Amino acid sequence: MAVTFSRKPAYAAAAPAPGGSSDLRARLLSAMGNPYIGAGGAACLFLASLATLVLVTSDPHAGTPVVRLELTKIGATKNPPEGWREALVAEGEHEVGLTPAPLNLSRNPFLSPTADEIAPAESQQVPPPIQQGPGLAQAPIAGLTAPGPGGAPLPIIAADGRTAADAYARPFTPNGRPKVSIVIGGLGLNPQTTRAAIETLPGEVTLSFAPYAEGLQGWIDLARAHGHEVLLETPMEPADYPANDPGPYTLIAANRPEDTVRKLEWLMSRATGYFGLSNYLGARFVDNDQAMATFNTVLKARGLAFVDDGLAARRAGPIPRVSADRVIDDELSASAIDAQLGALENGATARGQSLGSGFAYPVTINQVRVWSAGLQARGLQLAPASALAHR
Repeated sequence: MAVTFSRKPAYAAAAPAPGGSSDLRARLLSAMGNPYIGAGGAACLFLASLATLVLVTSDPHAGTPVVRLELTKIGATKNPPEGWREALVAEGEHEVGLTPAPLNLSRNPFLSPTADEIAPAESQQVPPPIQQGPGLAQAPIAGLTAPGPGGAPLPIIAADGRTAADAYARPFTPNGRPKVSIVIGGLGLNPQTTRAAIETLPGEVTLSFAPYAEGLQGWIDLARAHGHEVLLETPMEPADYPANDPGPYTLIAANRPEDTVRKLEWLMSRATGYFGLSNYLGARFVDNDQAMATFNTVLKARGLAFVDDGLAARRAGPIPRVSADRVIDDELSASAIDAQLGALENGATARGQSLGSGFAYPVTINQVRVWSAGLQARGLQLAPASALAHR
């Protein structure tokens, strides 16, 4: 880094006049004793050492330009439903950044990677879309919505008794084998991971979308077109609220019932096509009897199911519901996720069914994709979460 001083340093006035070798030696000794020149020399030595270290240890591709591609170049989905493109504008109006891997800032970059940090061979490239079977009917289905207080559509029970919990669930036929289900949440906020979950996971995997996602209806339409049933996430008050704030429409345990209803109506009006709600956080909310009574009353009146990540396991209710037996990616490594998926299989074998909950991390999506491909050979049946939900 070049440094420019606004005036000459004071030692210049005391510099000896040019002369013979003795004068030159004197000038050198004087210069070496000057603090500014000494500091400059040290800086040069540091930069030279750093440059040598970078040449020896650095990624040879470091410093190459970041590539940004038009969405049309990424590989359009066959017969995409209307609205899908509007869902992909989070990083720019017509483009999405491509990031090869998340930064891991918690470890020394000069150490050799651990076994869990080395991606398996099949994750070195983006897997192609899989055959997910026929898509689900595009929402809204006639008779299942009505305008809410703000004019946006809200789910209702149809005149013939049909509910969203039934109509928007993925059809399922049990084959007598133990059933295993997976819910992947946090979708809609990151275009890349959302597309990966929709296009590379089997249709039996249930997808849960964040209500604050832009283009939410487009994402839900795209997911249903690929055969996935969909949940809408409900931000609920966590134990450490307000230090941990899930957003302006968080359901607060101490709120009046009418405030909880108002927030729920806003959340439910964000899109259509979901068969139920899921929780996002919520340890304090689900522990409150009155708050959960209001929540269950609203869902019953709207014909919706409730699928939680295990926090509400002790809560019953007059609605179709199921709680996850375990969160599969509490420890974010491929080996830890594989261990949790194995535990899910054991639970299904012992009890007849098991549900796992995970977040839309790239490693979670990849491990679930690989794991699910071998379930049938291991004597289990992959099922949508709705197939496990009971009143």
